[in-house]
Amino acid sequence: MNKVIMMGRIVNDLELKTSPQGVPVCSFRIAVDRNFQKKGEERKSDFFNIVAWRQNAEFVTRFFAKGRMILVEGEMNTRQYTDKNGNPNTWYEIVADRLYFTGEKNNGGNNNGNYAPPSYGEPPADRYSGVNTAPAAESPSSDAPDFSSASSDDYPF
Repeated sequence: MNKVIMMGRIVNDLELKTSPQGVPVCSFRIAVDRNFQKKGEERKSDFFNIVAWRQNAEFVTRFFAKGRMILVEGEMNTRQYTDKNGNPNTWYEIVADRLYFTGEKNNGGNNNGNYAPPSYGEPPADRYSGVNTAPAAESPSSDAPDFSSASSDDYPF
């Protein structure tokens, strides 16, 4: 299974481009802070290449900008290439399947920081209709132990 989930800040300006076949594409990088930090050292970040295609590319260039926090869900891909000096190299990138807002407030935009159109990876709106579809809780069976009158010393754990 090839599944990657990253949350970080966009570190470059976003530009919607078009492939030679006419497909919208946007490549960008995100900085992801490491959880561990040695005492007295600055927090370190790792940088990841992201590529978004089609509607995802249009979505990210429309609603995000350099410095904004983004959550990316996708697949890690590698490509082999030879640089201008003839050295073999590997390029790593995450191909975005879904892009999400992180709840961070937008600076002056129309979006409130927690909206993502359903066509870009969010569940359908009716999923949050407020209807409780969970099954009703079962009543305890008569053969279940009754701990209501037991002291904490009586518990087996």
